[in-house]
Amino acid sequence: MLSREAERIYWMGRYLERAEDMSRLVNVNALLLLDLPGGVSVGWKPLVSITASEPLFSDRYGEATERNVIRFLVSDQGNPGSILSALSQARENARTIRDIIPREAWEEVNNIYLHAKEDMHSGLSKRGRNVYLTSIIRRSQLITGLLAGTMTHNYAYDFLKLGRNLERADMTSRIVDIRSQNLLNEPEESLRPFENIQWMSVLKSLSGYQMYRQHVRGPVRGADVIHFLFKHEQFPRSIYHCVSEVAGCLRRLPRNEDPMKTLNRLRRAVRNTNPEDLPAEGLTRYIDKIQRVFNRFHQDIQATYFSITS
Repeated sequence: MLSREAERIYWMGRYLERAEDMSRLVNVNALLLLDLPGGVSVGWKPLVSITASEPLFSDRYGEATERNVIRFLVSDQGNPGSILSALSQARENARTIRDIIPREAWEEVNNIYLHAKEDMHSGLSKRGRNVYLTSIIRRSQLITGLLAGTMTHNYAYDFLKLGRNLERADMTSRIVDIRSQNLLNEPEESLRPFENIQWMSVLKSLSGYQMYRQHVRGPVRGADVIHFLFKHEQFPRSIYHCVSEVAGCLRRLPRNEDPMKTLNRLRRAVRNTNPEDLPAEGLTRYIDKIQRVFNRFHQDIQATYFSITS
């Protein structure tokens, strides 16, 4: 396949996953704020921090109010991490590779973008936000299922899965990093009684609460949540599982030596470290290291497969 086709299907996978993850994150944060009593709030600013877009947000909006953050993360096409922007990019990439992906998948990618754009007023309102964001999640999952069940599992499908799982692992690491900063060691006094509710929100951001309870017998504890989200081999949104999926795709691709070296570094870093035992500052440094390797791996993929015509 041509390198430009590989790049577009890789980015289609990343952008669809980005839209789904952002929908989860915004929705769960809104529900978390409802669970906390009046006067106790984790606010909306952490969501901007998770996306590493504080400078852009500050330039465009200034104060991190609920209205500003929702608009920035849901509908602002000047923000490449917003739901609408991600779906727009996924649609554009899908449009250029319609001869590679099944027609039904292209139609659903087009439909999810049109739905997100035309029903945007619901996503920005408190009354309609939950239904709107849930519909984005469900439609994204429909596309994932369509592609898994109707697309030939060839090199193109490997690039699709590679992009999806790299984006998913990156988002999991960001959620744990930001949410753990006020939950480990010495949380704010006002938040201390509600730690378990906040850790539950971390799991729910990744649709992991029920699976966590199946594998961890006992109360929701920060150390157990971190271990589960980093090292569980079978939970689809754990970092280790995502990295293993990426490795499986990469093994089937030609000229994989350089990306595989970087990926093996990442797998060792996840496998050989127990992040739940680290203090808050150590966990942040560890996650920073992992995210730098994510970036390096993406650069290796770019240089190996997307910078030449194959």
